[in-house]
Amino acid sequence: MTLMQKRIRKFEVPDTLVIILSIVLLAWVATFFIQPGSFSTETVSYQIGDRQVERQVLTSGSFQYADSQALGSSIFDPKDDQSLLSFAFLGLTSGSKYGAAIGVIAFLLIIGGAFGILLSTGAIDLALKKILVVLGSKEFLLVPILCFTFSLGGAVFGMGEEAIAFAMILTPVFARLGYNPMIAIMCTYVATQIGFATSWMNPFNVAVAQGLSGVPIYSGAGLRIVMYIVFTIALIGFTSYQAKKSKQAFLSDKNSHQPSTHTQDLAADVTMTLGHYLIIATLGITILWIIWGVIVHEYYIPEIATQFFTMGLVAGIIACVFGIGNFTLNKMAKSFREGAEQMLAPALVVGMAQGILIVLGGTNPEDVSVLNTILHNISGLFSDVSSSVAAVFMLCFQSALNFFVTSGSGQAALTIPLMAPIADLVGVTRQTAILAFQLGDGLTNIIVPTSASLMGTLGVAKVDWAKWAKFISSFLFLNFLMAFVFVVVAVFINY
Repeated sequence: MTLMQKRIRKFEVPDTLVIILSIVLLAWVATFFIQPGSFSTETVSYQIGDRQVERQVLTSGSFQYADSQALGSSIFDPKDDQSLLSFAFLGLTSGSKYGAAIGVIAFLLIIGGAFGILLSTGAIDLALKKILVVLGSKEFLLVPILCFTFSLGGAVFGMGEEAIAFAMILTPVFARLGYNPMIAIMCTYVATQIGFATSWMNPFNVAVAQGLSGVPIYSGAGLRIVMYIVFTIALIGFTSYQAKKSKQAFLSDKNSHQPSTHTQDLAADVTMTLGHYLIIATLGITILWIIWGVIVHEYYIPEIATQFFTMGLVAGIIACVFGIGNFTLNKMAKSFREGAEQMLAPALVVGMAQGILIVLGGTNPEDVSVLNTILHNISGLFSDVSSSVAAVFMLCFQSALNFFVTSGSGQAALTIPLMAPIADLVGVTRQTAILAFQLGDGLTNIIVPTSASLMGTLGVAKVDWAKWAKFISSFLFLNFLMAFVFVVVAVFINY
């Protein structure tokens, strides 16, 4: 064996935390070469149904460089919130209960504990075995049904963080079927983001962007519905193909010690009691409760976490009352703790990824930061180009910005006030600019390591980010090709 072959064999894919640290270092180096700046903001209001909504948005043309501020952040300085070595702690404690790091970390720990209780009752495993028995030879329908269901959730009510919990459930189920964990992520989180990116009625990106740009709320639904159908079919096709490949590899692995998935083997193990059915009903009611809360009352991370916690509590009490698996209150507490412990690794990844933004100065447009300068300079690329090229540039710009600002409504408030007047200048309709925004914002959510929801989903599925990026790259490329086509078509039809 040659020296080169030995080196190749010794090469290991970098751990996700190593990749994040590398990006943090690059961001820190960038602060020595990019002059920071800031924007002014103003409050605008718009109507969504019967509600009057107010948003803080950028004032067009208000960007200013901070000439008096020295370039570069320190390596460590207790008085410098952007110092390099502070990124881990500051990233983990950034944000609020509504998102960024601290809210998502709390969300992960709580749903981890809640589903720890639910899974330890055995009701989910029995129910899924029963579904496999019922499907029988029609097992191939499982992937399309799940992809469509979760993409519809992303399109209708912005489902995203909720997919973490379902990925936790489906990963071991798909392992039983012979599918790798990537398939579970595709059917849950990726499906929600495809729906989110192509939605015609999402209140968190489409409605906000249309309201900020003065476009009638939920207008232009026709093209978006066509786009949703095309992208969802592509999702189902790609995921079904990968599931088939994974299954073939599983069946050909003679050394596999995975449990058999034949329905005749499973049927003997399926004995469900009233208690099991009540626990499954609790999960179903919780899902409906969450959908209702998000659509009607705009529930977000704190409320959804509480709903999942309630689910775990009720499931545990039912197991105790019906004596399922010798369940006791102490066992329920232990299951909650063990479930939460499983979330510590993804919680660390979520927090440290947010540290990238801390080093660049944070996402507040009124604060002096390198990130604001990057945003300002990229927005200047749209002048002196054709309408079609400008629309494609807008899509690319929103995609790049999504690395730093993964919140749909947050990115809308940050960029739409800039994009709307630029669209007017280059001959692109504001509706097309919004289309470019939602595609750029949503599609890159399936790969950017700064997305707390993605990293949380990868964490519960135990998939390393580098391995995921390699797997998803071809699908992402296909989606961007389709996105470019839809944006150009929108320009030509004066959408």
